[in-house]
Amino acid sequence: MTVSGDRRFPRTVRLTRAAEYRGVFQGGRRINLHPFTAVCRPTQEDSARLGLAISKRNLRRASQRQRIKRLVRESFRHRRSQLPPVDVVIMCRRGAEEYTNQDLYQILERLWNRVVRQCKNSSSC
Repeated sequence: MTVSGDRRFPRTVRLTRAAEYRGVFQGGRRINLHPFTAVCRPTQEDSARLGLAISKRNLRRASQRQRIKRLVRESFRHRRSQLPPVDVVIMCRRGAEEYTNQDLYQILERLWNRVVRQCKNSSSC
């Protein structure tokens, strides 16, 4: 099965270097929606880019971290075309493993809506 057009997650829409993450953390704006925190910063790129910072400190088991990452990536792939050109780093707090996949996906949808709203209302995101 081939993933078409907008549903892919190519390297060009990912934050891959430490300097890119550092730039977002230093100049970005935080948006909290338990159990997630999004740090977003406007970019010169054509579309939104995603970075993940899911720490072992907050989610002890690798399987839990991977599940959260999969859900965040899937949600981002579906919403990427609707997001403004921003770099977004998603972090996760303790207790995220207690939510179902459906609950987490709904929370992420609300988070993406907040990102869009924040970036429309201010030039600094």
